[in-house]
Amino acid sequence: MPTLPDDFAPHPARDASLRSMEAVEAADRHGWLALFAPAARVEDPIGESPLDPTGLGHAGPEAIGAFWDTVIGPNQVRFSIRESWAAGPEVANVGRISTTMADGLVVHTDGVFTYRVDDDGKLVALRAYWEMGRLVIEAPAG
Repeated sequence: MPTLPDDFAPHPARDASLRSMEAVEAADRHGWLALFAPAARVEDPIGESPLDPTGLGHAGPEAIGAFWDTVIGPNQVRFSIRESWAAGPEVANVGRISTTMADGLVVHTDGVFTYRVDDDGKLVALRAYWEMGRLVIEAPAG
């Protein structure tokens, strides 16, 4: 279960963000993909990066599924949210994502993670504001 602030009150986008985090932590690919509208886009991080060389994001079910398969699926991911700000159909969660790679390396990503939903509560945008140069890396124990 993600670590959440005490004031993580119900809101359509906040609720979708929680379902997303729970699915990722549970390694539930099918459940995570089911949260997205057909025309959704994932930008994690926003802009060009080794995870998205074009900087255009991962749009549609196939591209979002491929993002899962290469970035999320092979790893153990945990969320710790310090603050959450909801407005309109969106929420911005401020916190840390800790990713443990298969070799035991842990990458801590501090950032702002935004989620926008449509009228049906489906995710239409997941955007992550974080910087490669500010990642915190922990070597495997031992």
